Amino acid sequence: MTTKTEWRPYTVPNAMSLIRLACIPWFVWLLFAQDDRLGAALLLAVLGATDWTDGWYARRFDQVSELGKLLDPTADRLLMVTAVASTWIDGSVPGWFAALTLLREVLVSVAALGLAALGVSRFDVTWWGKTGTFFLMFAYPLLLGGASDVAAADVLRILGWVCGIPGLAIAWFAAWGYVPIAQQALAEARNKVD
Repeated sequence: MTTKTEWRPYTVPNAMSLIRLACIPWFVWLLFAQDDRLGAALLLAVLGATDWTDGWYARRFDQVSELGKLLDPTADRLLMVTAVASTWIDGSVPGWFAALTLLREVLVSVAALGLAALGVSRFDVTWWGKTGTFFLMFAYPLLLGGASDVAAADVLRILGWVCGIPGLAIAWFAAWGYVPIAQQALAEARNKVD
């Protein structure tokens, strides 16, 4: 059961999400215009960490808002898609890994939009979904750093795969787990109409 929250646009977590969105072009600029893989990797790691931080802060300090429930996943998806596509184009990650990550993001996003069009109210992300995203948000910066010329590149690449393979598996497991949740939410939406 979900509780009703207010719109509340002026919260610290919402500001964090907006900053995350505003930094996406900076990440792309560092990677492509400056050819600075390490700088782009560090920025991406910080942005990924703020995803966990804003959610924790919102719950801890009672700043959960309806705007945040829309803004946070939007920022997450845009950051993830940009990071995955950019590191794929850059050649820092193999195509199969990037393609599987993007395919999962596209399927979940399209399903969410389709459910919304059918009148399903938004439902919360599961623990598995958060865990998969957490691992992937660290895998991509580590793999990007692993493709740089920094002395620890080999260690970063290994750590990237240690996060990336389980993260991708968990993300797909979570996507499959949304199917019964979506079916139940769709049934509830249809019952409200009848």
